[in-house]
Amino acid sequence: MSAPSANEAAAQLLDRISIATGRVISWLTLIMVITTFVIVVMRYVFDAGLIWLQESVIWMHAAVFMMGAAYTLQREDHVRVDIFYRELSVTRRAWIDIAGSVLFLLPLCAFLAYQAYDFVAVSWSLHEASRESGGLPYPLIPMLKSMVLLMPIAVALQGVALLLRSLAIIRKG
Repeated sequence: MSAPSANEAAAQLLDRISIATGRVISWLTLIMVITTFVIVVMRYVFDAGLIWLQESVIWMHAAVFMMGAAYTLQREDHVRVDIFYRELSVTRRAWIDIAGSVLFLLPLCAFLAYQAYDFVAVSWSLHEASRESGGLPYPLIPMLKSMVLLMPIAVALQGVALLLRSLAIIRKG
């Protein structure tokens, strides 16, 4: 077996980043379930609640979806209209993946990252904290809003891995 080309090695590295991120963020779902259970017990058994704890569940939920997007793309578990795609040869699927990455995925990620930058920068510059009394303190809100910027970057990196892998398939032809 020959050593992987530079493109294949880069795609494998980007895949490993997405896999590691996905595995780490998947544990957040367990933490979310436990936190929700604690909130329910506190509310209905002890008639008490913590705003910051309730807000944290909302933010964890957002983090799971945003930071899990690249992992989902890497595993090819994303939504795909594959009426024709699954019946095509590997080479034709690679061409479709290249077109989809270049025409849709990468430009959309660039647009989202561009739009998110000011949103995140303002949150950090204002030392934003929760609007609710007893809510999440600074720097948690800016850290969480930073995921709005990290998500398109992570998805774009995984898109580049998909692009490189597809190019390798076409070259092997």
